[in-house]
Amino acid sequence: MRVLKPVSIAGAFLLLLCTPAFITGTGTRPGHISQPFTSVDLSMPNTMAAKADMLYDSMQLNLAGLNKAAFAYALKGYDYLKRKRIIQSSIISICDFSQSSRRKRFYIIDLEEMKLLVNTYVAHGRNSGGEFAKTFSNSPESHKSSLGFYRTLKSYQGENGLSLRIGGLERGINDRADRRNIVIHGSKYIGDNFIQNNPFAGRSYGCPALPSNEIDEVVNTIKDGTCLFIYHPTKNYIQKSKILNA
Repeated sequence: MRVLKPVSIAGAFLLLLCTPAFITGTGTRPGHISQPFTSVDLSMPNTMAAKADMLYDSMQLNLAGLNKAAFAYALKGYDYLKRKRIIQSSIISICDFSQSSRRKRFYIIDLEEMKLLVNTYVAHGRNSGGEFAKTFSNSPESHKSSLGFYRTLKSYQGENGLSLRIGGLERGINDRADRRNIVIHGSKYIGDNFIQNNPFAGRSYGCPALPSNEIDEVVNTIKDGTCLFIYHPTKNYIQKSKILNA
């Protein structure tokens, strides 16, 4: 877990004034292959773009490997959901499926405190791809991950221990999550020990599974109405999402 100190209000304001409109670039994480950020092809207001830039840079999210476009899209959708009162919390979680499953690509961020609370591994669906997730589905029995925005629901004790139900907020994209039994749960096929002995992380039936030794912390941090965003630079999703295009 990695926690960063929040900047002062004055510092944040100064950064916002000095930050240009959202641009793309390349960021690297020590010991990892550099990957270019995916450009945002939606028309974002300058204020939202500047806010995304300011927060991304202030929290040094590039050092944690988070794709800058993934964060910008997440922030845009979060802002919409909060204005609609679908989301109330300042906590947002991002699964960045543009990254290899060998990387820690799950992020929990407190936007109000400007802190990265958790950065860990997350599995994608077995039929979505091998090391990299490539295809996605909302269909039952597809064993694929579903992209888009979710609202976290209640936690419960299941066959995988403490787990968390999530509700898909995008019709035709992820709204069958409940019917598919897509939940956040812990598993031994994801995490440092598994990665050290396998070419890539284990895969789920479509659930964003997390390391068993971190699941309690994650569930207790994001349960009961926080925003979850599962990202991949799939143009079909980005163009189809009513939340992103609102």
